[in-house]
Amino acid sequence: MCGITAVLLNPQRRSKSEWTAIRDMFTRNLVANEERGKEATGCGVWSQDGRLRLKKLPMAASRFVTSPSYLSLLAKVDSTTTLILGHTRLATRGDPAFAFNNHPLKAGPVFGVHNGHIDNADDLFAQHSLPRWGSVDSEIIFRFLETISPTIPVDVYLREVRSLFQLLEGQFTILACDQRRPGRLLVLKHGNPLYSFYHPDWNALLFSSRYVFLRNALGNDLPAQAIPSDQLLLFEAGSLPRTGIQPVADLPLY
Repeated sequence: MCGITAVLLNPQRRSKSEWTAIRDMFTRNLVANEERGKEATGCGVWSQDGRLRLKKLPMAASRFVTSPSYLSLLAKVDSTTTLILGHTRLATRGDPAFAFNNHPLKAGPVFGVHNGHIDNADDLFAQHSLPRWGSVDSEIIFRFLETISPTIPVDVYLREVRSLFQLLEGQFTILACDQRRPGRLLVLKHGNPLYSFYHPDWNALLFSSRYVFLRNALGNDLPAQAIPSDQLLLFEAGSLPRTGIQPVADLPLY
């Protein structure tokens, strides 16, 4: 069991108070997800040009968010930011002392987070002759995505993702992005929870492993909804003012 939190942002100018509120909400959501894993915490900030800033430490989120590196990372969130992605880890495989075993994970230009377990990861690495930098089973998800160009037509992209993800055995709730197509977020819930909420004032789509974490982070009741199970969902940061909580494309996993 791990915790996932994210904010997908339409890249735009915002007031100082709005940026403060977004950073505070993300931090509260990340700390709340500590309940789901305390052995490591990570955060990544993506810009619309594909640039990534990333920090991961083998500690609980409540400590992580007080670290100078985290505070410096959040300070870089600005009008070019499209995604803030966080993860709290309950380690089941792979020593948290080694950064590559902690999330967000990197596979070439692909970065992402995973909550769950892939029971046949070792077999899939061998069968597909894929590189492997860490010892966590989660890495196979992002190595698969690395083999697919996100610049192909979206319907073809989703079908290729589906064909590989259908090989996975286990539970895999994921969020993933690709520097070859900045601003796009791939989301899939299979076996583990994930909730979302669209904040119209911020033009931002928020994610968390539990509804109550989002509600507490925003300090009031809100109409968050569960991400549908076994649906590949694509969101675009720049389309959020038009699409809101709806993906720009989707495809059943099975």
